[in-house]
Formats: sequence, structure tokens, C-alpha cells
Amino acid sequence: MRNRFPSLSLSSYGSGWSANWRIAIVAAAVTGLLALAVIVALLTGGGNGHQAPDSAAPAPTGSPSSPEAAPKPSPGSGSVPGPPQIAEPVAYAKAAAQMLWSYDTRDTSRDQQLAGMRAWMTTETKYADWTSVAGQVPDPVLWSRMADQDQHATAHITEGHYPGAFKQALAEDPSAITEAYIYVVTVNGKQTLSWKQGGGGAEERAATLAVQCRPDHDCTLAAIAPSVTQ
Repeated sequence: MRNRFPSLSLSSYGSGWSANWRIAIVAAAVTGLLALAVIVALLTGGGNGHQAPDSAAPAPTGSPSSPEAAPKPSPGSGSVPGPPQIAEPVAYAKAAAQMLWSYDTRDTSRDQQLAGMRAWMTTETKYADWTSVAGQVPDPVLWSRMADQDQHATAHITEGHYPGAFKQALAEDPSAITEAYIYVVTVNGKQTLSWKQGGGGAEERAATLAVQCRPDHDCTLAAIAPSVTQ
């Protein structure tokens, strides 16, 4: 039997995003352009996101580090790695996606999984949408069933990029991002699942994340979009 980790299928979760974010998504679909000023304003209440290449986004200063060089798990977070010290939005989003798509019910409780994920979040409650992140974790009953099967998963990240609407809006008003320093990044990769008796499988993954990267500070995770924006 194929035991999946449905909470990590981002297309099916993230319903915790605020009403303002969902309204923004609909508005973007109708108008074809989501202004960056609107994104920043809605991020203040919880939010959504879109793309922008490195040339358009002001690069925060700091010491970027490779998402592959993930730090060892913190005490109390089981197999969930601690957030890396990365000051570049795309690199941090890739590391965050790898964390979200990797788990191990053999040595990590549901509470530990949540605690480990929370450590990646921005501490600025004005911009943090913890509900959209916590919503990726199955309920206690499902987690327990997954643990009974020793279910675990690893992730391989293939690429990350700023989505087009975010790029265009940022190009039109580069200074708008300086209020919250929220960058929207879409990440693509593959998740490999395994469980007892040699069971397993793999599937492609994609997610759009909102990442906060203030100048001279490491990046943090702000939210996960309810749908993927390419």
C-alpha cells in the first residue's frame, strides 16, 4: 500500500492563507498583473506571492550558504534541520522546500516536526502566516499511521526562481519591496517516499513560498502559497 504524506502536497494544502491573500490571487487572475504594492499590503495581513529574477530584485547583503549544506537538527526537532544562514531569497526558498518535503516518522514526532518547521519562520508576526506552513503536516491520527509504517521522505531540489508577475511588478516599482522585504519564489524538485517492506515511490513537487530577507539578516520563511505560480 502506498502511504503518502498528503500534507506535503502543496496543491492540496495551504488553505490557512488569509482571505486577503486569496482575494489577491483572484484579482491577479482577472487583471493579469499583481502590483507589488498590493502584494506588500496584503502580506501585512497574511498573503500570496509571485516571481522576479535576480536582476530585478535588490539582493540582500549577507553570507549566502548552500542549501545542500543543511545544519544538523536542533534538539527537540527530530530529523527536521535547523534553518540555514542564507541571505539570498532563492537559495533560502530552495532550502525551505527541501525541509518541507523531507520528513522521518521513525524518529520524529508530529510535535517535533512542527517545532522544527516553526524555527524557519519569520519572527515578525505582521508578516508570518504560520497556518499555511503548519497546515502541511498531517493530523495526529494520520501521522501515527504513517509512523506505524516507518514512512519517511527525502527531497531533491532541481531549481528555484522568482515568478513572472512578481518580476514585472518589482521592475515597475523596485522601492515597494523595502517595507517588508518579502520575496516570492517558486521551487521545483522531487520527493522520494519510503516505508516498511521496501515500499516507496517518488513524485515531482512544486511550491511557491514567501520568503523574508531583510538587508544584513538571514532569510526566514513567511508563508506557503495555496497554489503554485510559475
